[in-house]
Amino acid sequence: MSIKDNLKAIKESIPSHVTLVAVSKTKPIADIEEAYAAGQRVFGENKIQEMTAKQEVLPKDIEWHMIGHIQRNKVKYMAEYVALIHGVDSLKLLKEINKQAKKHNRVIPCLLQIHIAEEDTKFGFDENELSELIASSDIKQLTNIKIVGLMGMATFTDNNQQIRKEFKQLKSLFEKTKSSFPDLSQLSMGMSGDYKIAIEEGSTMIRVGSSIFGSRN
Repeated sequence: MSIKDNLKAIKESIPSHVTLVAVSKTKPIADIEEAYAAGQRVFGENKIQEMTAKQEVLPKDIEWHMIGHIQRNKVKYMAEYVALIHGVDSLKLLKEINKQAKKHNRVIPCLLQIHIAEEDTKFGFDENELSELIASSDIKQLTNIKIVGLMGMATFTDNNQQIRKEFKQLKSLFEKTKSSFPDLSQLSMGMSGDYKIAIEEGSTMIRVGSSIFGSRN
């Protein structure tokens, strides 16, 4: 199947209110151009320099999403153009994004990353840390960022019940958090292996790479 066929199949299988982020990390420009020609406009990268290099040569109506873990000293490279930052996992990072956004006279939309998996390797706020962040006076002063949603990754497992339980947990936290952030509308959860469960549990945004572009080398 071609990239075009893969995209068509996925788009036909998901509801219209769900945004498909095509995860193009490590993929060549030609693959992204093929997806673009097939109508895809939202792409996700996990390395800021790689994303910036691609952004410079590809069409300007592409929405670039930063989906990887972020080093604060690299925020400046994407502040001018990034459409959404998925993995915000600290107040320090929010402050840096705010500072760099201000330089470009932008308000950058961000998702707060919530730790829902049982593995220790995943980043993100736990429920208590999220409450502390919401209550802190600091966040109210960050006028160049906008918290538009939550993001989380389920445990890497074949146990669908566990995956479903973790997505349910994130959805319930999302509902609780809505009263604190008026712009909260996005719930980013679900990847190639588990996006169908994620959509059933309320996801509005899925990140899919290998099912579109084929497996990575």
